[in-house]
This record gives sequence, structure tokens and C-alpha cells, in this order.
Amino acid sequence: MDALQLLQNRRSVPADQLIEPAPSADDLDAILRAGVAAADHDQLQPWRFLIIRGPARALLGDVFARALLARAPDSDDGAVEKQRAKPLRAPLVLAVAARIDPDNARVPAIEQILSAGAALNQMQLAANALGYGAIWLTGPNAHDGQVTEALGLDFDDRLVGFLYLGTPSTAPPPRERVDPERFVIEWSGAREYESL
Repeated sequence: MDALQLLQNRRSVPADQLIEPAPSADDLDAILRAGVAAADHDQLQPWRFLIIRGPARALLGDVFARALLARAPDSDDGAVEKQRAKPLRAPLVLAVAARIDPDNARVPAIEQILSAGAALNQMQLAANALGYGAIWLTGPNAHDGQVTEALGLDFDDRLVGFLYLGTPSTAPPPRERVDPERFVIEWSGAREYESL
């Protein structure tokens, strides 16, 4: 598949449809190298990639369960167990975060976060190019300070999501894409400048 086809036909694979094998060591290295090639204003390299596999996935599930109970103490056992099982749906999970430098006058925090998001997207595309399935997931756990702390990230750091990786158990069906013209506006100048 050429690069343009890969970009135009990208598909997420539901996490519960990702099975072994996970990316090999060489493939994971290639995926991470794609991540660090992301756009990066001022070469801050704000990305942090936490590899979560094997028994660590169950530990992350415990973190998710505790975070849910802190957010919603009246959660029933089913909801808690659902959180606990989330990281076990795929053989490999990458937590991707932006290591924020809040004092950087040239690069606002949003640009640092966007760079980490671009890294995550590039890693998902690299995984797809290598024949793996992947899905970028966020939800309340990606925005929960207790989860951030449990992952060893700093207070200012921001999780941009979790990249679940594995081999698709079934081929994802083709997806019809929207016409990009729906989102395009040709800008010819601001109204107040039209007369200049």
C-alpha cells in the first residue's frame, strides 16, 4: 500500500478485535520512530510513550478501576470491572503523553499537546502500514489526574490517549469517506480588508 492509500484508507480496529501477535520488537521500534518524526515546534520533543504489555495491562486496569471509583464512588461492580478489563482487550497498549513545558514563551502548551497527538497518529499509521490493527482511545481515563500520576507523569503532563495495538482478528470492512469539500472554505481575505 502506498503512503497516500494508507492515509486515505486508515481504519481503526476495535480494541476487542485486536489479538496476538502484538508488534515485534523491530516493528515496535519502527512505530516509535514514526512517532518521533511528528511535527514539533522548536524541537521540544514533548512526547512520552509508555509501553504497557503483559501483566502491566492488568495493573493499568486496576488504575482505571480506582480512578473510576474516585470520580464516581457509587459505580456498580459491573462498571468497575469494565474499567479493569479495558487494557486487556489488546496485547499491547501505548500511553502517549505530552511532557508540557508551561514556561516556554515560544511554544504554547496547546502546540506541545498537538505534537504528541501528531506522534500518536503517526504511530497508528505506522502500525497499519506494518499490517497491525490499532485504535486511538481517550475517554475519562485520559483526562484523569489519578491515572496520569499512576503512570509516573508530571502534574503538567497531558495524556493525549492510549494506542491499542495488535493483529486484527477480522479484516475491518471498507469505510465510505465523506467528501472533503464539505469542510473546505476558500478564504479570500477578511471582510475589513476587502476594500484595501
